[in-house]
Amino acid sequence: MSAPTSPADLYRHSLRLLLDKDIPAWVALWAEDGVMEFPFAPEGRPGRLDGKEAIAAYMRPYPDHIDLHDFPEPDLRIHETTDPETLVVEMRGVGRLVGSDRPFDMTYIAVVTVRDGHFVSYRDYWNPLAVLEPGTDFARSGR
Repeated sequence: MSAPTSPADLYRHSLRLLLDKDIPAWVALWAEDGVMEFPFAPEGRPGRLDGKEAIAAYMRPYPDHIDLHDFPEPDLRIHETTDPETLVVEMRGVGRLVGSDRPFDMTYIAVVTVRDGHFVSYRDYWNPLAVLEPGTDFARSGR
C-alpha cells in the first residue's frame, strides 16, 4: 500500500493493521512524542501513555488478549473537523476475548490528531469495564 495521504486514510490503514495483528507496523504510525489517552480508564489502569515507546509497550500484547475480526463498515464513521489534522471517529470492533473465548463487541469514539503523516494524539473513549471480567487474561494484564 502507498503511504496514506490524509488523516482519514491513515486511520483506516491503522485499523487494517490491527486486524492483521501487525502491532509493530501500527506503532510505526505514531510520532515519537505521540500521546494516547483513555479518559475512562478505571483505577489502576493507564489513563495516558506518553511517547511511542510507552504506546508500543502497551499495545505489544494486545493480540494475546483481544482477537479482532472486524470493524464493520456500517458502524465506522470518520468525521472531519474544522481542524484538518483532527478526526472524530465512531466505530465498533468485533472479535473475541482470547483468555475466555467470549465474544468481543465494543463501540468506540476516538478523537485523533495526525501531523506529518503520524498520530500525535489519540483519545480513546471506550468502556474498559466491558472486558474486565474477573479471571480473564485481559483483567489480570491491565490491558
